Amino acid sequence: MSKNTPPPSDEPGKAIEPVDLKAALEERYLAYALSTIMHRALPDARDGMKPVHRRILYAMHQLKLNPNSAYKKCAKIVGDVMGNFHPHGDQAIYDALVRLSQDFSVRYPLIDGQGNFGNIDGDNAAAYRYTEARMTEVGTLLLEGLNEDAVDFRDNYNEEDKEPVVLPGAFPNLLANGSAGIAVGMATNIPPHNAAELCDAALHLIKFPNAGIEKLVEYVEGPDLPTGGTIVEPRASILEAYKTGRGGFRTRARWHKEETGRGGYVIVVTEIPYQVQKSRLIEKIAELLIAKKIPLLEDIRDESAEDVRIVLEPKSRSVDPEILMESLFKLTELETRISLNMNVLSKGITPKVMNLREILREWLEHRREVLIRRSRNRLGIIERRLEILSGFLIAYLNIDEVIRIVRFEDHPKAELIKAFELTENQADAILNLRLRALNKLEEVEIKKEFDALTEEKNQIEALLASEDKQWDVIAFEIKDVKKKFGKDTEIGKRRTDFAEAKEIDLEAVQEAMIEKEPVTIVVSDKGWMRAMKGHVADFSSFSFKEGDKLKTAFHAQTTDKIIVFTTAGKFYTIGADRLPGGRGHGEPIRLIVDMDNDSDIVTAFVYKAGRKLFLASSVGNGFVVGESDVIANTRKGKQVMNVKLPDEALICYPVPEGADYVASVGENRKMLLFALDQVPEMTRGKGVRIQKYKDGGIKDITLFKLEDGLTWLDSSARAHNRSKEELIEYMGARAGAGRMVPKGFPRSGKFS
Repeated sequence: MSKNTPPPSDEPGKAIEPVDLKAALEERYLAYALSTIMHRALPDARDGMKPVHRRILYAMHQLKLNPNSAYKKCAKIVGDVMGNFHPHGDQAIYDALVRLSQDFSVRYPLIDGQGNFGNIDGDNAAAYRYTEARMTEVGTLLLEGLNEDAVDFRDNYNEEDKEPVVLPGAFPNLLANGSAGIAVGMATNIPPHNAAELCDAALHLIKFPNAGIEKLVEYVEGPDLPTGGTIVEPRASILEAYKTGRGGFRTRARWHKEETGRGGYVIVVTEIPYQVQKSRLIEKIAELLIAKKIPLLEDIRDESAEDVRIVLEPKSRSVDPEILMESLFKLTELETRISLNMNVLSKGITPKVMNLREILREWLEHRREVLIRRSRNRLGIIERRLEILSGFLIAYLNIDEVIRIVRFEDHPKAELIKAFELTENQADAILNLRLRALNKLEEVEIKKEFDALTEEKNQIEALLASEDKQWDVIAFEIKDVKKKFGKDTEIGKRRTDFAEAKEIDLEAVQEAMIEKEPVTIVVSDKGWMRAMKGHVADFSSFSFKEGDKLKTAFHAQTTDKIIVFTTAGKFYTIGADRLPGGRGHGEPIRLIVDMDNDSDIVTAFVYKAGRKLFLASSVGNGFVVGESDVIANTRKGKQVMNVKLPDEALICYPVPEGADYVASVGENRKMLLFALDQVPEMTRGKGVRIQKYKDGGIKDITLFKLEDGLTWLDSSARAHNRSKEELIEYMGARAGAGRMVPKGFPRSGKFS
């Protein structure tokens, strides 16, 4: 028996059917993915809605919950939506309804809620049995013309009712209110925009169908967020985002400085970035304050009532408010990045990332289709009414004969049609007239209505025949929307403004996030590092592990950067605040940075901007490098001096101010003096030959000003100086062999 043959079964219809697992999984997962994309996560480009939102509004439309009607319980609305159109969880429907009513979540709320609908602190809405709702004017605009055959309808989930495939969408909802969703393999995120600006851009696009994105962005400057704030994204970046349909916008809280008297001040935050929970934001800042991550900040208070008011109290009146805010922007959600991913359903079918022009064009094309369908629907109504009115006119002119036929004929309908050449509709209308309506059948009134409807019919036919007239009507409708939601209205005025991020010294911001305290950095011979509190005067008091000793120690501040140079020619940068405290022996540097196992520390020192360093290797190569060029931004360090074993980096000395000469001593105790300008300044490399050796390598180097002479210390720490004249015999060109050191030079072979 083949392995693909199903086993026999005695029961009919119970045989096992073999299915290819790969094909089955592909088919089922594709069906799930399409369902998620089409019916849950991505909005329709035409009305900007997902199915759940569309069904909520349609159910409210059926309940006649217009802006001027009474509120109804949300439980009733949720029940109708779930029972008739959206057979999913009631909480999911209610959450969607709540969001459509929150003025801090959507720019132009579609639902007017009464009761507790949540707040900007992140508190949830009350249960739907306690809240009530009705539609706003924006919601009714989206439904305008729904009963005039403006859009297609489809069967609901149980085929007992009908629901709209898309809403007429007289309001530019997709961009005005934005949308967010995660589907399968794709996502969408569209921030809210200003409706008046969108209307202006759409009107320009009607007038100039081939308008470029650059021109449209002159109207749509950028997102207009419900919670306000300031966008600090460069204009070029905003333009690129709207061109491609993908990008992002840096958004900051709006703040100002309030004087408190006697030179003191506080910072007051009045608007926070979109979709940031105020309570969580304050909690995060408070945590950073307790952890001493924001040393410039003394306290934070929430004085919000109806409006946002977060008070930030600086440590002292001397604190620069700009630097304080920059440190907060860097660490907290007072600055966020809002992404733009305009991935929507084109024509309600095809997922597609659209640019600004394509989205506006899709909305305009939908509005044109709605206009044509509504016009044809109205035309059909007029033609049916004109047919009836024509019959009434005939009946009026022949009223006695009509009465006779109705009274005496067995089949009055057929006789009326035969006698006056009427249609069935006209005959039915005449027969359905009540006797008391006969006195209203005045020829003048009938003709007046007939002429008016004929004129309207001619206008509609002209409209349907002319694309230009159609766009004129659409432009008129858009202007009407703009008038209702213009920038001069309370709801329409722009809330989010634009600014350039001020140029602030990043180092100053970095320092502002660290509490400035004096420390003593201690480095042991075996590479253990620590930071003792305060400036310790006596370095001999430090203790080390057995077999270890002091390599170097120096005073610093917790805000300083510590530079470490190793025998591999690498520089590492460590924040003084990151070093372990003075209790114990500290930590091995290899736990702090990724230092090679076969490397040792040459030296460590406090970074000083603008200073230059003189580097030399054990075989006698060297060069000068700017201190700012050795800063490493990662744990891996920065390779500056190229050395290859057995050669190692040996010397790293700061170049003293005014120094113009180099003194070099080899292991052979020969000394050479030459001008500093003979050594090149490089950012990375092997360097040039400093001194020539027959055997061994370099022992020590010092940099000095020739006019002041050369000074060294003996083993008793006594200073010895040789004048310029006494040094002439040691002077030469770089890479020379030099002469034996003068009498009195230390046996250690080092200058200090």
